[in-house]
Amino acid sequence: MPASLPFVAVLVGPTASGKSRLAVEIARLAGGEILNADSQQVYRGLDVGTAKPTPEERAAVPHHLLDLVEPGEGMDAARWVALADAAIAEVSGRGRLPVVVGGTGLYVRALLHGVVDAPGRDPALRTRLEEEAQLHGRSALHRRLAEVDPRAAARIRENDLVRVVRALEIAAGGVTQSELFEAHRFAPRRYRYRLLALDVPREELHRRIGERAAAMARGGIVEEARALLSRLEEPLPRLPIGYADAMACARGEIGAGELAARIALHHRRYARRQVIWLRREQDVEWLAPPFDAAGLSRALRSAP
Repeated sequence: MPASLPFVAVLVGPTASGKSRLAVEIARLAGGEILNADSQQVYRGLDVGTAKPTPEERAAVPHHLLDLVEPGEGMDAARWVALADAAIAEVSGRGRLPVVVGGTGLYVRALLHGVVDAPGRDPALRTRLEEEAQLHGRSALHRRLAEVDPRAAARIRENDLVRVVRALEIAAGGVTQSELFEAHRFAPRRYRYRLLALDVPREELHRRIGERAAAMARGGIVEEARALLSRLEEPLPRLPIGYADAMACARGEIGAGELAARIALHHRRYARRQVIWLRREQDVEWLAPPFDAAGLSRALRSAP
């Protein structure tokens, strides 16, 4: 591993595991700055439902790669990595420690090992698949994905038409997305790094998720969804977790209690997918609570 490569600290884990809070402490003690690696926190105006760092956390240490695009605007791993590379170069160039934080496994893997070499887009096939989803429902398309790439189907939400279509598009080329991702895990490193994953016990994690969901339901996600609805001319193909339900609540179709329950359910399922992804990653160092921010910051500052 060339010593000339920048060193990055990478803090990952399932939703509600405490990444943001711990990252702020580590960055504050280690002279670091935080780079967001959460694909949902790149959207402007969607703060409560994506659990963005609080104003106090942002004031404590510099944050990068938040609020990059408007909802509905494209953001993929390749574009995010290009932005992250530039931010890492800038932070490292000032003698600061880049602390990459987030729960989007694909973003983290692409940063550390490069963007996966997947087949290109097939507009005609995409159109056919999208028409099929309109005719038979998104669940039917997701079932088809489960037949050809069960691991991708387990990883992708049934309602996430964009990702379901992309996985089917890749599979049509003769190799599944899961096979590509598996090979991608062993690509050469692009950075020197320590990959730290928070391993919160399941019952405790579910309790935290429930508390967060209740706070979101009463703390502004409905207002954010209502503001988003007012700006949309047509429904977005993909929304961050919880916003479709918050829109239903804004329209009076469900109450706040049901909204909180739905958000909690979606986040528990998402947390499970995140853990499954991380269990397959290389070089993961699992950290059990209580987390020692001071000890971690010393270790990261002295990393070779």
